[in-house]
Amino acid sequence: MKIAEVRELSTKELTERIEAEIASLNQKKISHSVSPMDNPAQLKQLRRTIARMKTELRQRELNNK
Repeated sequence: MKIAEVRELSTKELTERIEAEIASLNQKKISHSVSPMDNPAQLKQLRRTIARMKTELRQRELNNK
């Protein structure tokens, strides 16, 4: 997910999406430890996507104060 797509989401949607992505990342980590993934770079992409979303959420919090 690109930053432009993240900025289009509302704050509530962004929070829900972050929780869903974190759950997905945790599930993929567990499955990867049991049997290796075809593309382990997906874990890196998910971590970065979560970081982008958290960054945007934090920027919104700071701008509203």
